[in-house]
Amino acid sequence: MLKVIPKKNKFKMEIFHVIIAKFEEEVIYSEKEVNYILKDFYHDYALLRRYLVDYGFLSRDSYGTEYMKISDQ
Repeated sequence: MLKVIPKKNKFKMEIFHVIIAKFEEEVIYSEKEVNYILKDFYHDYALLRRYLVDYGFLSRDSYGTEYMKISDQ
């Protein structure tokens, strides 16, 4: 489990690649399912979820209830 999220993008990206490998392509995840996966990596899973969306690893529907792995990562 991460104690802190690194400040440098290079290190963040390395971590995000490890985390996103836990998600399957073409599967739609609920927010609850995403949180369940992310809680094993970092205590603030909401922050981690936002980072994965912002950095283009996960897509989110306009309601913020469904997530999907972006396949070109």
